[in-house]
Amino acid sequence: MMLNCIEYSGLSHLLVVVSCVCLLFGCQSDELDQGNASEEENTKDIPNKIMPLGASRVQGFSPWFESYRYALWKDLIDGGWNFDFIGTETETGSYPDYEGISFDPDHQGKMSWTSEQIFEELESILHETGYPDIVLFSSPGGNDILDDLPYENVIENINGIIDLFQDCNPYIVILIEQLAPGKTSFMTPELTAIFDQAVLDVETIAQEQTDESSQVITVNMFDGFADRYLFDDIHYNEEGAEFIAQRYYEVLETVLE
Repeated sequence: MMLNCIEYSGLSHLLVVVSCVCLLFGCQSDELDQGNASEEENTKDIPNKIMPLGASRVQGFSPWFESYRYALWKDLIDGGWNFDFIGTETETGSYPDYEGISFDPDHQGKMSWTSEQIFEELESILHETGYPDIVLFSSPGGNDILDDLPYENVIENINGIIDLFQDCNPYIVILIEQLAPGKTSFMTPELTAIFDQAVLDVETIAQEQTDESSQVITVNMFDGFADRYLFDDIHYNEEGAEFIAQRYYEVLETVLE
């Protein structure tokens, strides 16, 4: 999820570690880009180009907290689907090969990203990655809520993000999360109320944004979600990542080509 770690003292030490590791891996990004150039040419025509979009719940920070992407990638491999994760970000953790295949590290998750930041950067991102066939829109507005940003702007930004995707690809399928809550001890009555409102508003957005050629489909991440799925107040542990991946896969099976 999209959390501003600086404002939560319980995660401040983790943020320092995150910053150091990002610096370490940042120097390797040019080599990774060069190494992936020929692979991108080979996967350009693969159907089911999937963009995992969001913030820290998408990015993950293994081996501390987990993204759902590795678990979902394994589910898709098991299902025999032909697909390609896309994004300008690259996984910095280490995951083992599965069924003789190396993990697809591409994604579009950035720690602390708000809906406004996604909206502002999305056009340039799509210029670099090309247009996805499917978007996995994680915890929309989550960081905005935690940062106490104006809620009406969150709804406007989410609609703007969907509009931009549909303008670029009129046949795009967008899976949008009805976000999983944080830990029970973290969810104040005020925070719970706005999370509950966001769940309802995402349902409305999906209905209003779906048209004859483009589906916007909600994915219920809140029913059945439990404290045991969390590494800290809001980020997934391995079991939580598998829960989220399974919810995504259940819907993806109905839309993949």
